[in-house]
Amino acid sequence: MSSSESGEAHNKATVEELEKGGAVQVSSLDKTLTRKVLWKLDTRILPVLAVLFLCSFLDRTNVGNARLYNLEADIGITDHQYDQGLAVFYASYILSEIPSNLILKKLTPQIWLPCLTFFWGISAMCLGFVQNFAGFVGVRTLLGLTEGGLLPGIVLYLSTVYTRGELAMRIGIFYTAASLSGAFGGLLARGISEIGERGGLNRWRWIFVLEGLFTALVGIASYFLLPNGVGSAKFLTPEERQFAVARLNAASQSDGGGREKEATEKFAWTEVARGVFSVQTWFTACAYFGILSGLYSFGLFLPTIISGLGYTADEAQLWSVIPYAVASVVTVFTAFLSDHFRVRGIIMLGSLPLAIIGYAVIANTNDNKVKYGMTFLMATGLYSSVPPVLGWLSNNSAGHYKRATTSALQLAIANCGGFVAVFIYPRSQGPAYHQGHTIILGLLCAGWFLILCNVLYCWKVNRDKASGKYDKYRGYGDDRDPTFKLVL
Repeated sequence: MSSSESGEAHNKATVEELEKGGAVQVSSLDKTLTRKVLWKLDTRILPVLAVLFLCSFLDRTNVGNARLYNLEADIGITDHQYDQGLAVFYASYILSEIPSNLILKKLTPQIWLPCLTFFWGISAMCLGFVQNFAGFVGVRTLLGLTEGGLLPGIVLYLSTVYTRGELAMRIGIFYTAASLSGAFGGLLARGISEIGERGGLNRWRWIFVLEGLFTALVGIASYFLLPNGVGSAKFLTPEERQFAVARLNAASQSDGGGREKEATEKFAWTEVARGVFSVQTWFTACAYFGILSGLYSFGLFLPTIISGLGYTADEAQLWSVIPYAVASVVTVFTAFLSDHFRVRGIIMLGSLPLAIIGYAVIANTNDNKVKYGMTFLMATGLYSSVPPVLGWLSNNSAGHYKRATTSALQLAIANCGGFVAVFIYPRSQGPAYHQGHTIILGLLCAGWFLILCNVLYCWKVNRDKASGKYDKYRGYGDDRDPTFKLVL
């Protein structure tokens, strides 16, 4: 065996040993080293994930920007056919989420996440060349299949890199890319539209082609930037890698989890079933369904509200930036509070009412200035509720394949909100959209009560664990273990 081969074998063995938790024991908390490790993880991993998610949201929502530049007329489709094209995207997106998460560990995050990004970027580019309804529906279906695995994969990936108490803040940071995409999407569409009809392509076609090309290039670059985990992160020194893995193992043991067991855990349908039939999965997923119904529809009517103020299509793209920018700042702050106090649902009980107030007002006023003002509350309440709800279920699911299932199923159920968004804001009901706003208002109110139910359920489970009702699961090393305390 050559020296290079022996070196590679040694490195692989070291990584495997680190991931199993056998190489290092943490005798005391080294705050200085912890800060160094977290800084490197935050500056090397989160920006990459944020850009991936930014691309995801851009390629998902740029169809709304393209619509402003006569997409429907150019390919000869009706409003209803346009809505069908949006709906098939969500159908294929939802179907791909659970399978994608279950194979993530086998294929590794470094390979799978960049591959997904590259292929949906190519799919997004293809939207710029569709000529009819069949092509529009076909490419939107392919876009959903390739893009669906990204967000559940990112949440699952982050749960293996950070401790339970650090997760919401990190989700909040990369999820601001979603709100920023709303801002940059309008700016990019405005800028790209200035290309005009060069190269024989209409302005809306250039939006798809250039944004899709950018996504594909980002996917290629991310392969070289993302590590599979802290034990294989080349940007950490050997000492930092050892400490990072040991820190995660120590945090897992203190929480009653079994991170060492997860490193060698084999796939089992029983773990998938535990995720599917978890009460928390359905409480949080159904609440998130209401939130995403609002998020997905928000970009559909915002340009209409701004146009009602007397602005042109180009000016409307620019004015749509401000609510998203404000929401991004509040989202990070809310995520910080969630991690600082180590609560998830309780934070949401305070953030969701902002959106509820916004929808209650906008559904019952015809003043476009008031409507525009309410979009700030709506965007802030919706976006800031996402990091806690995503981090909450991941925090309370121990066992890799259960967590993979719960994260993906939560998003699969929630993304059904895309169907709601597509069909409750038809142009025929504009510009007031009273019915659509009222439906979202009802869903958000129901979501608030579901979050309250899950907070009470988690509190009861913790109380039962303290009273000995879960003692038969002692030593299991998963979320049933009595030493594993659920986050409220």
